Amino acid sequence: MAEKIDMEEGKASNGEAHLDEPLANGLNSPKKSSTEPLSERVKRIVLANLLVILTVAGVIIGVFIGLGVRNVALTRTQILYIGFPGELLIRLLKMIIIPLVVCSLVSGAASIDPKALGKLGGWAMLFFLVTTLIASSIGVVMAFILTPGAVTVGKPTVQGLDGDVPVAKEVIDSFLDLIRNIFPSNLVSAAFQSYATSYKLVTRNGTDGNPNITVEKVPFGTDQDGMNILGLVVFAIVFGVALRKLGEEGEILIKFFNSFNEATMVLVSWIMWYAPLGIMFLVAGKIVEMEDVGTLFASLGKYIACCIIGHAIHGLLVLPAIYFIITRKNPYTFLWGIFTALATAFGTSSSSATLPLMMKCVEENNGVSKHISRFILPIGATVNMDGAALFQCVAAVFIAQLNNASLNFIQVITILVTATASSVGAAGIPAGGVLTLAIILEAVGLPTNDISLILAVDWLVDRTCTVLNVEGDAFGAGLLQFFVDRTSKQEGGTELSEVRLEGNPTAAEPEHSPLIEKRGGREEKESAM
Repeated sequence: MAEKIDMEEGKASNGEAHLDEPLANGLNSPKKSSTEPLSERVKRIVLANLLVILTVAGVIIGVFIGLGVRNVALTRTQILYIGFPGELLIRLLKMIIIPLVVCSLVSGAASIDPKALGKLGGWAMLFFLVTTLIASSIGVVMAFILTPGAVTVGKPTVQGLDGDVPVAKEVIDSFLDLIRNIFPSNLVSAAFQSYATSYKLVTRNGTDGNPNITVEKVPFGTDQDGMNILGLVVFAIVFGVALRKLGEEGEILIKFFNSFNEATMVLVSWIMWYAPLGIMFLVAGKIVEMEDVGTLFASLGKYIACCIIGHAIHGLLVLPAIYFIITRKNPYTFLWGIFTALATAFGTSSSSATLPLMMKCVEENNGVSKHISRFILPIGATVNMDGAALFQCVAAVFIAQLNNASLNFIQVITILVTATASSVGAAGIPAGGVLTLAIILEAVGLPTNDISLILAVDWLVDRTCTVLNVEGDAFGAGLLQFFVDRTSKQEGGTELSEVRLEGNPTAAEPEHSPLIEKRGGREEKESAM
């Protein structure tokens, strides 16, 4: 059995293995002879793209179900029941986020040469920074062109959301919280809590007989609900580097994390087949929940259009253009390979929950090696928030226009820089970007009470934000794979050989259990020091 597997891997090194197996999206499917019957060809294409077809069908059917059920008088409890299958999908994805992120980063950091690790990290952070700045710039330009806040009748109002406005924090305290969360005091609590600053007012009487009383707003730390994914990411990377420094003593633990990681990805492959059903009910439940959509779009339609058009420009033109210019490959073929993950991002509105499916898609469909995807994608899901930065810039200019406040050049630059920086600390959860919008408004002196208008349509805008966020992560992984392949050819494959796939680096792996591959000795090689 072992010899047979070795022979199959020998074929893979020549790029000829698995010719008869349909891949997950058919991108790398071999060309069949022209004499193949049409029915067989259609059947092969459908099987190769079955998961994507089911996901698209799930979204479309969910829209029709939601629109049909909206005409029926339902109680709040019945609406919750409709969305239950979708809630189950989110719970399944969140269940494996922590083991997936921690194990993938530990094994990735431990398996990559330190020089290669530094190069990968540097290129990734450069790509994330540049694309986020571009997204922020697009948001500001779109807001000034479409002027969504230039209303003639009066400022739009939304009932019942005034109490949901997040408490504004000082800019310095927000960035100090970001640094504190990088170094969590308790790894166990970091799995479900993060650090946040609150304020209390302290009064002090004047000294030396001075009757004046001063009031000081003193910050103090609190624990808020929500995973501190940033702290877990930093710890996992440092821990992986430390295991590599141990040499042979750390090899056993590296193998443990590798095995844990592979088992988690098997669970992800099972969850992927439930995703179309869960997405269908997520979309249907959200459409049923919508109230007074006509009035909402009439008052905030220009703001919604501004955000969605900006996201479309960045996601369909800018990111693909960057990928094409660097790699000279078709970016839309790459996008088709991650369509299932993008649909999940739209349904769940959470980049963290989409992370498991994104890893599976880029590895099996787009030929990104495991070491790159499982090292870069968790980092990208934490720090790369193109969609959030764009939406925050649009929202800041929108609120300024609502209040007839003209923004000078310095304030515009402040919005760009603050949106880019604060998006790093934005939680990868629904409405995570709204919580950091208050930081931008405080930085340029705009009122934060108008955030209630943003919350009113956040259920829609946040979904396109999440799609753009995960798309940027995937393109970053694809560009790093190209960088590794090119560098390996230039340097003879000596320094970066560990982060390449065996044999053909662009060939997708077959969709079967990675535990079988381990028997053939492949995983042993990847985890060797």
